[in-house]
Amino acid sequence: MGLREQKKQQTRTALADAALALFTERGFEHVTVAEVAAAAGVSVNTAFNYFPTKEDLFFDRQQEVEGRLAGWVRGRMRGRSPSEAVRDGLLTALAEGDPTLGLSPEAEVFWRTIDASPSLRARSREIAERSEAALAAALAEESAPGDPLPRLLAGALAGTYRAVVAEIRHRLAAGEEVAAIRVEMTVAAQQMFDALIAAES
Repeated sequence: MGLREQKKQQTRTALADAALALFTERGFEHVTVAEVAAAAGVSVNTAFNYFPTKEDLFFDRQQEVEGRLAGWVRGRMRGRSPSEAVRDGLLTALAEGDPTLGLSPEAEVFWRTIDASPSLRARSREIAERSEAALAAALAEESAPGDPLPRLLAGALAGTYRAVVAEIRHRLAAGEEVAAIRVEMTVAAQQMFDALIAAES
């Protein structure tokens, strides 16, 4: 990475970190982009250059999340089914403690901030819908035109993925330990995806 790209990444990270700290402390609706920019030491115009909307500041890894399932499918090894690819990707993410799964004590504050904001709840739904649509498009690349199976399979796979994240969120809110949640959800995800894979055979 060149010096220019490194500086851009540092600015983006500074904005996202400042935004998350302010949003979780005061609530999304009560913080302005100008306040985030000031906390990050940049101008408001610079903040909007990196993040076109205030919601983008909160969901700074939105593009990564939206393309994740499709990326797992497109990048899978020869001979692996789409369901196996999503299962393996999720199990790896669980094992590595991927932050977008919310598998950390700090994530509870993140979820509470979303719950308290109608605009963040709406954006969260949009991210999930775009993730499923991207997965359906990836699956359709391997199917005949007009085949409904890619959309149906995308719904099943994306829905299972979302259910795992939702269960992690529920268990964190109940005060369970992260290590225990990881173990339990790894087993549950394995079982659920194995059932989907068996249905494909």
